[in-house]
Parts: sequence; structure tokens; C-alpha cells
Amino acid sequence: MLHIGLIREEKQPHDNRVAFTPQQCQWIIKHNPQVSFTVQPSAWRCFTDDEYTAAGIPLSEDLSHCEVLLGIKEVPAEKLLAGKKYLFFSHTRKKQPHNKHMLQTILQRDITLIDYECLVHEDGQRILGFGFFAGVVGAHNGLLTYGKKTGLYNLVPVHRCHDFKELINHYFGAKLPPLKIVITGSGRVAAGTLEVMGLLGIKYIPPEEFLINTYAYPVYTQLKAGELYLRKTDKTYSREDFHLHPEQYDCRFLPFVTATDILMNGIYWDHRIPPLFTWNDLAKDNFRIKVIADITDDTNGSIPSNLGDSSIDDPVYGVDRHTRQQTAPYLPDTLDMMCVSNLPNELPRDASQYFGDQLMKYVFDELQRPDSAVVYNATIAHNGDLTERFEYLRDYVEE
Repeated sequence: MLHIGLIREEKQPHDNRVAFTPQQCQWIIKHNPQVSFTVQPSAWRCFTDDEYTAAGIPLSEDLSHCEVLLGIKEVPAEKLLAGKKYLFFSHTRKKQPHNKHMLQTILQRDITLIDYECLVHEDGQRILGFGFFAGVVGAHNGLLTYGKKTGLYNLVPVHRCHDFKELINHYFGAKLPPLKIVITGSGRVAAGTLEVMGLLGIKYIPPEEFLINTYAYPVYTQLKAGELYLRKTDKTYSREDFHLHPEQYDCRFLPFVTATDILMNGIYWDHRIPPLFTWNDLAKDNFRIKVIADITDDTNGSIPSNLGDSSIDDPVYGVDRHTRQQTAPYLPDTLDMMCVSNLPNELPRDASQYFGDQLMKYVFDELQRPDSAVVYNATIAHNGDLTERFEYLRDYVEE
């Protein structure tokens, strides 16, 4: 028998998402009689305790009988149960300072940690993620911000909607003015932003036409990595080479700053990759962009004017283009930044459903196999010790 516990999200601010919905738990039990679920009660989870009870899933504060514990965000160190197997987004693989104590505690308490972020298919593509709904919410928030800044239209905040279906209902009859949007990236985040473009009837324009033409209706273009970055020597792009040697590539975004009203940024970034533009570009009179929805949200990353995270309750701040200081949003000459790190939490029911579907399809069976390479390669700690793949974290946890 495999006993699985769904833990309550304790990290502040509280996350509303969950790894499996009540119906998904019910389906798994029906098709896997050797599996049981127990749910830790939560006052803030997007699916209520009553919804789990109605689906026949028992509630218990005590999860000590469960071998596998599933969460979403990092677990506070004091809440970690010794000797258990945990799955959650730990945000430790890049030696993030704020999670060092948590990983130290995991090792001290003989815990096994499997990180969702490290679960990948054979070709290296990530299995799990909330990127699609980050893209949906980020695109909506970017449009909402532009409407507030210009006073030309109003959109309802996503978190006021029960689910994605209700949000879509708000799009019926929504009329946007002529505006030009650039979407960067081609992964799950970009797919979410493109969904919103389709729902609102915003027309796609090829990049070369977007740069030179004006339109009487809202339009967007999409810049994938191969259009954004070219190798300095021969002006070509190779995905594998770019990820290995990004410092050998030039960024080609700059012409778009003079032709764009809203930038929706969903591009992969690391510290060796040149930013989309510089502070000096931002200060020039021909810098047209008024709103940036930085959905990938790397502080001081691909967008230099990302000065740090905003929140769901207060999602936008302004940036003075000349002093480089944060200001109030919606002022006439500021660049408005939307930099929320937990965007999918605005549509937690849909995001949880989507995440649980991927977990069921690609990870659940692997979890029950003793020799799963997929699971082993995502295991940062096993029974209180770093695995060989993550031995590079040794200095991080022993500092």
C-alpha cells in the first residue's frame, strides 16, 4: 500500500494551489487500489476541505502514516517530517540563499527530496510546471495595466474570477484600442499569452511587418529565441549551442522598443545572456514601451528595469526611466512593471487541475518504480544525503 499525503501550504504568503484535485485523487484511487490519499486541512487551499471529503478523501492534521508527501511551494524547515519522501518546488538547485536552511534540515532529518523542477523527459524538456497559466495571467495583467495607465479600457483582475471559464466570460465584447504587443519566448509561458491573444481576437503580425506598419486594431508579434538571439560570428542560432554558450550571442530585440506598447516577456534567461535592452536604451526618447509584463520575472535579468517582485494584491510598480528608481505606477512618463512571481495562484483551481494532470500522466507511475531514472535524476536528497547528481550543493549546505 502506498499512502500519499497532500500537505497544507505553509510558506508565506500562502499559496492556494495543490498537487491533486479532489477528482484526481478519486480517479487515482479507483484505478490504483494499492494507493490511498490523506489531505491535511487548509483554510486557504483553492479546493475546500469539504470538496475533498465529498470525494471520499479523508482529512487529517497528522500525516505521519504517509510515505510520500506532496506540496507545491517550499516547506518551512520546522514543518518537515523526518524520514519522509517529499515532492515540491524547493528552489535550491541554484543555491538560492533563502532556502539553504530548509535543505540543511532535510539532510538532518533523513528526508528524501524530489524537486518538481528537475523532473524532465528524455529529451530534457521539463515535465511539470505552471507556465501556461503564468502566461495567461501575465498577459491579462499586462493588458489590464495598460488600460489603467491610459484610461482607455478596463479589465477585471484575474483573482476576482472563480476560474478560467469565468475570466473568459469577461472577454466577450471586450474592445481594445489599437495597440502593439510583443511576446517573447516559445514555451509554456508563451503558449499561455497566445491563448489570451486568441480569446481577445488580437491579430498576429510577422515581426518584420510589425516593426514598420501601424494598425487600426490591436496586434501582436512573437519573438522566439532564434529570432531574438544570433551568434556573433555567423549570425545563426542553435538551441543547444545557445544554452551552452549564450555569451557568444547578440540580442536583436532593440528595434522593437520603438514599435511596441506592451512587452510580455516569457523568454528563458540566465546571467550570461544579454538583456533585451539596457538602461541607456530605456532613457531615450524613442523608447515607446509603456508596460512590461515580466512573466519569467528575473530581477535585474532579461529586463533591467525589473527591480524586484510585486504581489498579486499590488502587482504593478512604476520605474523612472532616467533615475532608474521605483515609483508609483500609472504616471505619465514611467515604465510600468508587472513582476509577480506566483501568477498561476490567481487561477489556482485551473492551475492545480493542469499540474495534477501532468503529474498523473508522467510521474505517478514512475514514483512507484524502484528504479525510475526520471525520479532519481530529480532527487536532490535521498534519506538525508545529497545524491551524486546534486553533490555540487555540498558547499551550499555546509557553509
